[in-house]
Amino acid sequence: MKNRTKLLFVTFSLLFAALSVLTINLYLSQREMKKSLSDAKMRQISGTHNSASVVKASFLANEEGVSFVNAAEKTVNTVVHIKTEIVSKGNSYYDFFGSLLEQIYGSQMQIPDNVSVGYGSGVVISPDGYIVTNNHVVEGASKIEVTFNDKHKRTATIIGNDPSTDLALIKVEASDLEYLTFADSDKVRVGEWVLAVGNPFNLTSTVTAGIVSAKARNINILGDGSTIESFIQTDAAINPGNSGGALVDMDGKLIGINAAIASRTGSYEGYSFAIPSNIVKKVIEDFLQYGAIQRAYLGVSIAEITEDFAETKGIEVTSGVYIVDVHENGGAKSAGIKKDDIILSINNISVNSNSQLIGVVGQYRPGDKVNVKINRKGDIIVKEVTLKNLEGTEEMHKDTDSFYNEVLGIRAQSLPSSLRSELGINYGLKIVEVKDGIFKQKGITNDFIILSVNYQKVSSENDLRKALSNDRNGKIRIEGINSTGTYNITFEFYR
Repeated sequence: MKNRTKLLFVTFSLLFAALSVLTINLYLSQREMKKSLSDAKMRQISGTHNSASVVKASFLANEEGVSFVNAAEKTVNTVVHIKTEIVSKGNSYYDFFGSLLEQIYGSQMQIPDNVSVGYGSGVVISPDGYIVTNNHVVEGASKIEVTFNDKHKRTATIIGNDPSTDLALIKVEASDLEYLTFADSDKVRVGEWVLAVGNPFNLTSTVTAGIVSAKARNINILGDGSTIESFIQTDAAINPGNSGGALVDMDGKLIGINAAIASRTGSYEGYSFAIPSNIVKKVIEDFLQYGAIQRAYLGVSIAEITEDFAETKGIEVTSGVYIVDVHENGGAKSAGIKKDDIILSINNISVNSNSQLIGVVGQYRPGDKVNVKINRKGDIIVKEVTLKNLEGTEEMHKDTDSFYNEVLGIRAQSLPSSLRSELGINYGLKIVEVKDGIFKQKGITNDFIILSVNYQKVSSENDLRKALSNDRNGKIRIEGINSTGTYNITFEFYR
């Protein structure tokens, strides 16, 4: 018994001794590890060690240590929440039975209004209340309510809107507002950190971060070839309600207006798109100075150069865009640019796609001069081109300018902003004068507003000209309303 007790005592003594040795070794190892890490950190800071070192990760935007916080603080109070009410006249029942009921009861029917509500974002760009947003946010709105970050509200009016760029300028009565200043979007580089600020899902003042993924993207969401699509692509999260919000750089300056997302679900899936600030700035200046967009054109038709295209044409370069046609009355023709020339850059900005060309030229007005660098069969030439409007002149068109159309026998003008706001529409042509022609034969007066021709919405002389050319065997369909919006008129005629 005594021997057994002695054996157990010796065993436990040995185990205790082993555990003590192990504990001491672990303690010494930890001390040595801490000392090594401390030495490594000191070597990293002093810069005296040549081997690779472990660097602590940080949420710094760049080498200078500028954080997202500064840019966010400069931006959140300048981005507003926009609520719109859209009133539409009539409904399917009254549209179908309205004229029959009027004949039965012998009086004009009072058609009830349909009201729908929409939401979006906007960016304050001046202390006196000018706000830029997307056209699709305020399109057709009869009432616009703006809520600021401090929760005070104002009613806004539309100053101008442009479907071709999806931009709109609205205004509230205010003073001393915080506002954003514009950065030069041409200088934005792929890989830069950016912040998207807006009101997704009605959550006010939401900030997300990402990088610039690409520039001059064309995603074909604005319609026909007359639109300007040259988006900044970013992976900053944007969702419904962000439309019209700000895309800013790390200095808190505006580089774009958020407009769209690439999504199969309607919510963010990885990529979003913003209208570059240089285009935004130009459109706003057009609204304020002329009341209408001043579009400039180079006067060429182009093709993008792919490897297959280059092989077909027998050219060795794949940079630039290939001129397939030079328009007779355009600025390029006057400057001596020829078919088969290759445009390399405009004002030192490289051009390698149709969207890049549109994005650069879209920043200018008729009469502006640009330097176009071309490759002509291996020779590099720079031509100074005076840009022109669609009619081939250098004239500016104002909102109040009218034009005469021989087919209809009328003088018309773009629908003034006051009527657009009053009627809740953002397109149309107001009749200024009715002369000899089909309108006079139909008894149409100056009280009429043309909304569509051959099912195409019209807002300008060019819209009307294109719509009239799209007739069906000579048959033309005109749709419109009276100036108070109380009744619709539709009629057809043959040329």
